[in-house]
Amino acid sequence: MKRIAVCGNIASGKSTVQNLLENSGFKVLDTDDVSHRLLTVKNKPLYDAFKSYDVFKDGEFSRYKTGQLIFSDENARLKIAEIMHPQIKDEILNFFAENESERLLFVGIPLLFEAKMEDLFDKIIFIYADDNARLERLIKRNGYSVEHAKARINSQMPQSTKIGLSDFVVYNNGSMNELEKSLDKVLQVL
Repeated sequence: MKRIAVCGNIASGKSTVQNLLENSGFKVLDTDDVSHRLLTVKNKPLYDAFKSYDVFKDGEFSRYKTGQLIFSDENARLKIAEIMHPQIKDEILNFFAENESERLLFVGIPLLFEAKMEDLFDKIIFIYADDNARLERLIKRNGYSVEHAKARINSQMPQSTKIGLSDFVVYNNGSMNELEKSLDKVLQVL
């Protein structure tokens, strides 16, 4: 079994690549989905750490309020990472154990390097899109203001650094057809 990380900075097209992989029959764990599942008041360590913050709506964590907080408050971002990254790591290890008979397993993990989880994987695929394209996508897709979109982009390690740490780069600046061809080249090598 080869364990492959699919990472990319915000609005790079990581989810699109994950969908292409799933449509090709590969098993993919999306750590964004995992983190959304873990963002609950039933997650006692998380609830205890954030119960005094304005991050709740109708008795549950509000993803919107939590996102606003962690992208404007460095200490809150570090606190949530300290709690959730080990929980996400456990989910990844469970995914590997449950699917050990698969030849290739993919994990979509946008904050791979920030979470220092590279050692869990045999290969790393980085999805790259130009910063201006990512900014436009964030504003259009999420309705963010320019300032908030830039804050989210700037909260992550620069793409140029991540390219140097990755085994493969899939470029997502063109059409869907170009993206599929770029991904196919990587899959042939794997």
